[in-house]
Amino acid sequence: MSTTEVVVTGLGATTPLGGDVPTTWSAMLDGRSGITTITEDWVDTVPARIAGIAAEDPSASLPRHRLRRLDRTQQFSLIAAQEAWNDAGAPDVDPIRLGAVVSSGIGGILTILEQYDTFREKGWKRVSPFTVPMLMPNAPAAAVALEFSARAGAHAPVSACASSAEAIADAIDMIRSGRADIVIAGGTEAAIHPLNIASFAAMRALSTRNDDPQRASRPFDTGRDGFVMSEGAGIVVLESAEHAAQRGARVYAVAAGAGYSCDATDIVLPDPEGGGQSRAIVDALADAGLRPEEVTHVNAHATSTPAGDVGETLAIRKALGDSAADRVSVTSTKSMTGHLLGGAGAVESIASILALHNRQIPPTINIEELDPGVVVDIVRDKPRDLPAGPTAALNQSFGFGGHNIALAFRTP
Repeated sequence: MSTTEVVVTGLGATTPLGGDVPTTWSAMLDGRSGITTITEDWVDTVPARIAGIAAEDPSASLPRHRLRRLDRTQQFSLIAAQEAWNDAGAPDVDPIRLGAVVSSGIGGILTILEQYDTFREKGWKRVSPFTVPMLMPNAPAAAVALEFSARAGAHAPVSACASSAEAIADAIDMIRSGRADIVIAGGTEAAIHPLNIASFAAMRALSTRNDDPQRASRPFDTGRDGFVMSEGAGIVVLESAEHAAQRGARVYAVAAGAGYSCDATDIVLPDPEGGGQSRAIVDALADAGLRPEEVTHVNAHATSTPAGDVGETLAIRKALGDSAADRVSVTSTKSMTGHLLGGAGAVESIASILALHNRQIPPTINIEELDPGVVVDIVRDKPRDLPAGPTAALNQSFGFGGHNIALAFRTP
């Protein structure tokens, strides 16, 4: 374990709950849902007609000439990164000591599909010359690096729905290794399109509770029938504690450690025994130098799928042990945001960080009947106060392919 302490000094987000962190956080504490009915003209061609559409469109923040050159994933990442950077005090840092690790699970899929339609209907001369730098999976990382002159390195780990959690984990390592003093890290996704919805629906992964969108995302509930696809981005500014102290920065939390694992059992389904998820949690605690009993809160991956939610609670109990698991408060903010895919881990990390900073845990909404297989204490319907004194929180993100990432944060 490195002796370099990494701290969180800036937060930025644009989500179905709000166009920035304060509005997103307020909605989480209020238990509001950001899920709505899709109004596009193609909606009747797909079985799932609901989504978590960003509360504020990027056109409200970015000029038209920039919108034309950026995929929607890049647009979201820049908006969230600018908020996080300003929230951190727009630090004065040598560009060669500034890094960017920003990921997406799918990349510029809207650009790919739209430009293919243009090619097919109008020919190659009408294809945008910006197509390649808009569709490449590293485009959000590149856009953020360009925006802030981050020359220590720009990286884009891709691990499906664990992507942005892995980005934060990699950013922690980037600072610990001495490669950077500050890293802008997180993830973004923009994939609300009929082909993507049809593809997930064909897997029976999406909720089709079309007549009741705000109650469709229901992690841990016996009536859950799949996740709700959402869009947006979450970005954090990570910094070495020494660098943050030198400039008098406000510190939200310590980014204490991370754990990685792979199930290697199925391309889609998680390990039914929760072994890989449990190992990621154990490794995150070891990396952070934390004991299980120091963890009081877990922001679970819990997407609202029949296969995933209960198994995750078993993994939490296995990793923490019975006595610690009995005291931990678990929530799934996806009940309100829906599933931001590659952006989920970053948005949920922000929720975990703010839970520590404000001493309040957002609730899981829409639980009418708790699944009897759930073996941890779920925060339901209203926020719950964290206990006084030093404490820690875990954020968990899992992705197709068996990718498991656990992040550990603690109070300063």
